[in-house]
Amino acid sequence: MKTPREILLARHRAIETKLDDIRQDVIKKLNNKDAKTRSFSDSLASFFLGGPKAIWHKLIWPSRRIWATLATVWILILAANFSLRDHSEIKMAKSPPSQEVIVSFRQQQALLSELIGPDDRLVAEPQKKYSPRPASERQKEILIT
Repeated sequence: MKTPREILLARHRAIETKLDDIRQDVIKKLNNKDAKTRSFSDSLASFFLGGPKAIWHKLIWPSRRIWATLATVWILILAANFSLRDHSEIKMAKSPPSQEVIVSFRQQQALLSELIGPDDRLVAEPQKKYSPRPASERQKEILIT
């Protein structure tokens, strides 16, 4: 008794020659020189239309579990970042400070200057100008210790 596979193959054997003829015609059309020379704009358009699909099938689809895990991790990181944010707003005063604030600030400055003491900074001597001379004109100094 014949298997179902053998029965189906026997039915389609007659069509096999027709399919071979069609395949040969298509290959001849593709090998034509006119079909091989495409303009730059056609090549560019076909790249942009087929490029994302090719990238999807070659880079993302085979490792989709890894990409999904990475996306999940990033979503969790962003969620944690937004949830841990300080929601209190610091409002800056748009109007100039009041007289009380200015007086208080001046009192604090006076108290700080009393605690620290006078500002006696040492004044450094002005730096001597260096003018290079030839070695023959230099004075030789001997340091005696």
